[in-house]
Amino acid sequence: MVLFSPDTQGPLRHVALFRKYAAGAELNLSVALARLGLRTAFLTRLGDDEFGHHILSCMRAEGLDTSLVRLDPTRSTAVYFKEYRPLGDTCVYYYRRGSAASALGPEDLDPSWLEGARLVHLTGITPALSESCHLLCLRMLEAAREMGVPVSFDPNVRLKLVPREEVPRLMEPFMRQCRLLLLNEAELDLLFGTTDPGVAAPRAFEWGVEVLAVKRGARGGVALTGRGEVVSREGFRPARVVDPVGAGDGFDAGFVYGYLMGWPLERCLNLANLVGASATAVPGDYEGYPFRHEIDAYLGPPAAGC
Repeated sequence: MVLFSPDTQGPLRHVALFRKYAAGAELNLSVALARLGLRTAFLTRLGDDEFGHHILSCMRAEGLDTSLVRLDPTRSTAVYFKEYRPLGDTCVYYYRRGSAASALGPEDLDPSWLEGARLVHLTGITPALSESCHLLCLRMLEAAREMGVPVSFDPNVRLKLVPREEVPRLMEPFMRQCRLLLLNEAELDLLFGTTDPGVAAPRAFEWGVEVLAVKRGARGGVALTGRGEVVSREGFRPARVVDPVGAGDGFDAGFVYGYLMGWPLERCLNLANLVGASATAVPGDYEGYPFRHEIDAYLGPPAAGC
């Protein structure tokens, strides 16, 4: 989507100036992974309009593989607006009904594209956009399983898209087939009926989840494995917090990167917390994400063998 971020706080009715950014959970994660040095491809549709071409340019500038992006001449690119509330959290307003991305379907996926892939990442946002998007995501799960490609999944629950009572039904098929399950405490409570990762973990591990990582905002995160490992790490605190949107996607990217590099959980969580915190210091969703050389300078190089 294209994001419009206001230059001032307060109700949007009183805002006169906005800044334009490319944004969206899956795009954010893709950019973060590309900045860390991974080859990342993003499957989506954009409107063949000025906003769509803006997003495509941003993808290319960040080094993403855009060969799977389709421009739709019949549908528009979705947009959303942020509202900075002086006495509360950032509020977002989505305008994406009938957008190009919402028209994605199983026909947009060629399973051969997964050859050589090390990981497929999905969020719960895409299957909630439309029935065709839901079918595409289920087909992606099936293709990943057939090709032996592991899946990471973040429910990324949006109650503006899915009624609360429908969330578990929509998300469970993806949670049952992912190797990495990444979610925040509110989603843990919604999907498992508890905010205690230790209580939720056995059920996730029965499904086949290998690692459960729970985001705790400024308090950091905790990760558990089916081998009995439990590790928690405190979050990083930037000098100032401008906007928390994008932090969760950055956490996902940092953890996924560490997992793919074979790092121990402690370092995976440290990187996840650092990438997530970096997003909060700037107005855009992904603009604050660090590059690999910055990570090594801050955390130090990984131990030998990692």
